[in-house]
Amino acid sequence: MFEDKVSIIIPCYNDHLYIQEAVNSALNQTYENIEIIVIDDGSNKQTKRILNRLKPKIDKLITQGNLGASAARNNGIAASSGKFIMILDSDDYYESEFCTKAINVFNNKTGVKLVSCYAQWFSEENARLFKPTGGILADFLLKNCVLSVIFRKKDFDLVGGYDVNMQKGFEDWEFYIRLLKSGGHASIIPEVLFNYRNKQNSRNEKANLKKYDILEYIYNKHADLYKEHFSLFIHEWLKSNRRSEAFKQQVMDSLDYKIGNKILKPFRFLGLFKRKQN
Repeated sequence: MFEDKVSIIIPCYNDHLYIQEAVNSALNQTYENIEIIVIDDGSNKQTKRILNRLKPKIDKLITQGNLGASAARNNGIAASSGKFIMILDSDDYYESEFCTKAINVFNNKTGVKLVSCYAQWFSEENARLFKPTGGILADFLLKNCVLSVIFRKKDFDLVGGYDVNMQKGFEDWEFYIRLLKSGGHASIIPEVLFNYRNKQNSRNEKANLKKYDILEYIYNKHADLYKEHFSLFIHEWLKSNRRSEAFKQQVMDSLDYKIGNKILKPFRFLGLFKRKQN
């Protein structure tokens, strides 16, 4: 059952508060044939002390300068010996059954390139259920349809790994587009087997601030694919715009907005009058 080794890759940058929980979730996997590789991506001294304490529990600790998540994952995967690669960010953690159930999907379904699962998306204030949809290339051209993943190392090698030029985020989504370009699909385990920590000042939060710059990069890099799926892309883009406009109109029609608009109107007039005087 455990003949195919799974390499669990954990990039870490200044995550001294959470890295131990991430490593423990890797160690607690019910799938026995694993190796754990942690990549210290130029972390601070506090994080390095934790990593040194964890070193006896893991198979490899790779130290590099702060090169970013893509380079850290690429370097960790290059040093791995598993047939499958399981990605785990250092502030997240898996439930113990994820690896076993993911490999079972690969063994029993055809055409699978990625395996993911439902997730708990949590912060200090609250938690919510996240259900990625998975799918084929056309689905991934519109959005990232997975969260936590396992994939075959040979597929990673074929597409050249993560794009090290993508320092601002969404590099995982772009990688999945290339992974599915030649066919196959992402399969979802309909169970909460992954825990995603939504912390302040996270990489995803920063990525959302640069969202349109990153989207422009992805669209241009894969212009041939977006041209091939032009009708689908435009349909979904227009649908998104319609929803945004409908929501904006709903807000403007609300009683709260109308009352607020009446209250603020004299102040806006006063501001305009002052600008004219100046």
